Amino acid sequence: MATITPGKRLYPNAEGHLILRPGEYGKDNEGHWWCRPPRGDIGTLDDHEVVEHDDHTITVRPSILLEGVWHGSLTFGIWEEV
Repeated sequence: MATITPGKRLYPNAEGHLILRPGEYGKDNEGHWWCRPPRGDIGTLDDHEVVEHDDHTITVRPSILLEGVWHGSLTFGIWEEV
């Protein structure tokens, strides 16, 4: 059974830092996308295709895999663990 969690997009703070908590994602000032799945640590999405939608959510392909910790997708800002 898949676990579904609403995600939240963050933007860099005044100092330019992107500080992510579980379930959050964002793009840094250099144009790199980062995410922190609901369980697991922060990771870059440089090896993924990221589509930014009009509502500022994102869809990531292929699936996100943190070995032994988390595997799933981020679609229109919704995390789905498989």
